[in-house]
Amino acid sequence: MPEYRKDPITNRWVIISSERSNRPIQKIERKEISEEIFCPFDKGNEHLTPPEILAFKPENSKPNDENWWIRVVPNKFPAVIPDISPKFKKNGIYYSLDGYGYHEVIIESQKHHHKIYNMSEKEVEEIIWAYLIRFNEIKKDKKIKYIQIFKNYGSDAGASLEHPHSQLIATPIIPIYIEEELKGAKNFYSLKKKCIFCSIIEQEKIDNIRIIEENEHFIAFEPFAPRFPYETWIIPKEHSSDFGILRKFPEKVKSFAEILQHTVYNLYSLLGDIPYNYMIHTSPFDNLNNNFYHWHLELIPRLTHAAGFEWGSGFFINSISPEVAAKNLKKQRR
Repeated sequence: MPEYRKDPITNRWVIISSERSNRPIQKIERKEISEEIFCPFDKGNEHLTPPEILAFKPENSKPNDENWWIRVVPNKFPAVIPDISPKFKKNGIYYSLDGYGYHEVIIESQKHHHKIYNMSEKEVEEIIWAYLIRFNEIKKDKKIKYIQIFKNYGSDAGASLEHPHSQLIATPIIPIYIEEELKGAKNFYSLKKKCIFCSIIEQEKIDNIRIIEENEHFIAFEPFAPRFPYETWIIPKEHSSDFGILRKFPEKVKSFAEILQHTVYNLYSLLGDIPYNYMIHTSPFDNLNNNFYHWHLELIPRLTHAAGFEWGSGFFINSISPEVAAKNLKKQRR
């Protein structure tokens, strides 16, 4: 029967409509796209993007040449810009702030049709290193409070270009979703003197029905109260509130890349070439190292769309229980 479930971090409720969870799964097949489609991220078009901020390439290569395998460039159409000061404004009851920040694109490969699920683990590891280098460089800016690293895959997930890429937006404001997680995590810690995310890992290992995969350093699982079908979290087993500190542990970077690549592959194997988003959640810079929050990655397949009830009530209706989702995904392991 349908079941209400409460997220233990944010106290957000979702509805798991479990009787619908056994409906047939229709895999999404990727339509072949002509290689002739113009793309500014392709090799040879480096002059069409803003100058690179970071590039992985052989030594003695020239800036903005064709020898890269990963490039990071400013977004040509940025949501925020670093060329202004974040001035606070008040007009009666209204408050605003100039759009200061950084908006960058991580171009993940020279290959236009390359996907995380068919990359090597080493290639995915290099993407994580690019995230970490830019994360740790931008956090030196004292005006920035938060960095959101995210990937939009597929047009239904917000990607305007097919070429494999992720993005980074750094802002002087902490996003509301992160504020909600921080509030819930702080409340739990004040009561239990323990991190809620560490407690979730313990509970998942006891229940052992929502875990998809784990390695020495990370665990991938379906959260107890998922908003969307096949919503998947990847979280470090050892408590860590700062994503950027991962840079000090190359073996953990490798483990993170491995489990991320496997997770995306499992989703592809089960559901086809689905659009998805993933986002890395980390502590804000004003309190990076703490005992109550735990950095993690949330991956959201775009299989459903919010409709009137969701927008009007704040409830999400999920037709696939996390237990069934985990069971289906575990069958897809290589």
